[in-house]
Amino acid sequence: MPIAKATPGKSLLNPTDHTLIMIDHQSQMAFATKSIDPVQLRNNAALVAKAAREFKVATILTTVAEKSFSGPMFDEIKSVFPEHPVIDRTTMNTWEDERIAVEVNRLGKGKIVLAGLWTSVCIVGPALSALDQGFEVYVITDASGDISDEAHQRAVERMVQQGARPMTSLQYLLELQRDWARGETYHETVATSIAHGGGYGLGLIYAKAMFGGAEGH
Repeated sequence: MPIAKATPGKSLLNPTDHTLIMIDHQSQMAFATKSIDPVQLRNNAALVAKAAREFKVATILTTVAEKSFSGPMFDEIKSVFPEHPVIDRTTMNTWEDERIAVEVNRLGKGKIVLAGLWTSVCIVGPALSALDQGFEVYVITDASGDISDEAHQRAVERMVQQGARPMTSLQYLLELQRDWARGETYHETVATSIAHGGGYGLGLIYAKAMFGGAEGH
């Protein structure tokens, strides 16, 4: 008979157990992305970036052919990490760039969280490569996108079949917070949810304005 304990499951993410890699959130890549509206994509990328900054998550930012073809990383990400270096690659598979491997090893986390464009190329590549090398891999599917719904869905299925764990941007933020009694991050988590959390954010505005509501805090 299993014994229940008030402790989180080992597969739940916490701020110190993973490296977030945000990949190729760039204009040229977004132009052809059809599986998600570009406004929603930019919103979700901002949510993920703000969550990572708030919780001091080890983060790698990377682009492909920034100056020659794909353009700069979304300002929704760069404005959150204004001084953070961005590794610009030629490889479609981020994992095949030696600088990425060096940085992943330097950060020393056993879990990798991925988000970027396009799902079927720039996310599948590092996801399957990292899994093959023994990392646990999570994919933020609504901060990623592809040239069609079919391409995005098949890519997610392919990664899941190999052991990757899909999640959403708001789920990522709330999984890092996980307890509304964590006062040191409470206010910023709520602010990020209000700014980028869609209907949930509207609910927070309403609750606070109408009756001073707060989530158990």
